[in-house]
Amino acid sequence: MVNLSRRGFFRGRPRPRAEMRPPWARPEGEFIDRCTRCNDCLKACPTKILVAGDGGYPTVDFSIGECTFCGDCVTSCQPKALLRQDAEQAAWPYKAAIGEDCLPRQGVECRVCGDFCDARAIRFAPRLGGSPLPEIDPEKCTGCGACVAPCPVTAISVR
Repeated sequence: MVNLSRRGFFRGRPRPRAEMRPPWARPEGEFIDRCTRCNDCLKACPTKILVAGDGGYPTVDFSIGECTFCGDCVTSCQPKALLRQDAEQAAWPYKAAIGEDCLPRQGVECRVCGDFCDARAIRFAPRLGGSPLPEIDPEKCTGCGACVAPCPVTAISVR
């Protein structure tokens, strides 16, 4: 088993940053134990958002694109570090979050994130004297990341 805290210490990072694993990843400890870093999931991802992260383990990079939840990464994972138990199982608990740098919060009209959200989880609440502010409906948001890359000021993250 890889001791992430020890490895992080020797790299000058006592606390390794939490990386977003591919959809249907097992809990972090189990994932690290099972993942062989073969990169089969990276090759299988049609949107190419899976990249080699810290230690060569797969992580998600939404600056490249979105997750379609196609399941190709799970199907290609031979050591079963990614495991989808049934069709109803959620891919992950992550949701989009909009930061303070968001253009409408600065008084600038922008609705780009809403245009890219297929789930229609982002709506724009009108307000007096300013641009409508984006609001994310946590019930509708799938955490797919489609809204992240198009944001002109990188104000959106998935966490």
